[in-house]
Amino acid sequence: MTIVVGFVPTKEGRAALARAVEEARLRQSKLVVINSNRGGRDYDDDTSQTAEAELQRVTDELSGHGLELEVRQLVRGNEPAEDLIAVANGTDADLIVIGLRRRTPVGKLILGSNAQRILLDAPCAVLAVKG
Repeated sequence: MTIVVGFVPTKEGRAALARAVEEARLRQSKLVVINSNRGGRDYDDDTSQTAEAELQRVTDELSGHGLELEVRQLVRGNEPAEDLIAVANGTDADLIVIGLRRRTPVGKLILGSNAQRILLDAPCAVLAVKG
């Protein structure tokens, strides 16, 4: 079994990661942690180094949990939803875990919703965790 979790260094991302770790332990599953960035002008060397350092902290923190773990930093120009769905398909995942944050209806309309896209297009079950 494989569990894919979308991770960003926010309250919601940490809540999703914590729940994904619980699920991986319960199910004795491999855990694939994905940090997805679109890239572009705003993704400079400092941003890249910060993201890599955060993912290294995650790897260090989880390496003592006895989990089969894979951590991926993706900068491919995709929306995070696209990356999570692609990884779930590529790993034949049984579960995707995502963190949710509160947004206004206007915010959802203007920015779109990665969570909604994942919920609708995922090839497996999705667990949405409030931050």
